[in-house]
Amino acid sequence: MKLITLGAVLLGLAASAMPASAHHSFAAEFDSNKPITIQGNVTRVGWTNPHVWVYMMVPDEEGKMVSWAFEMGAPQQVRRQGWDRNTLNTGDEIIVEGFLARDGSTRMNARNITWADTGLKLGAASSLDNGQ
Repeated sequence: MKLITLGAVLLGLAASAMPASAHHSFAAEFDSNKPITIQGNVTRVGWTNPHVWVYMMVPDEEGKMVSWAFEMGAPQQVRRQGWDRNTLNTGDEIIVEGFLARDGSTRMNARNITWADTGLKLGAASSLDNGQ
């Protein structure tokens, strides 16, 4: 009986440690000294832990469409900013303010999202704002 209890406790500890090890701080992935604003159309929204991710197509300087991804806060943090799963839809044209990925890729951490057609602006629960 003690062996089963010990096994259950160890399994629980291992499972609870996995999400923490998979999460990185803002500073590890994004550069607060490199603010960026992009505008384009949403192609996909992923409401998954530990962060909501949004994918969009953005024209570069030459007009070529480039795929971008931006990270928002955790789903529960994003909800506190006024979002739900139906707030942002495929095809919506949005303006995203945030910070560029350290590796120079087309990824960013979003701070604010504004709808191009209505001007509605919502916070993105950026991990920079949350001290991560």
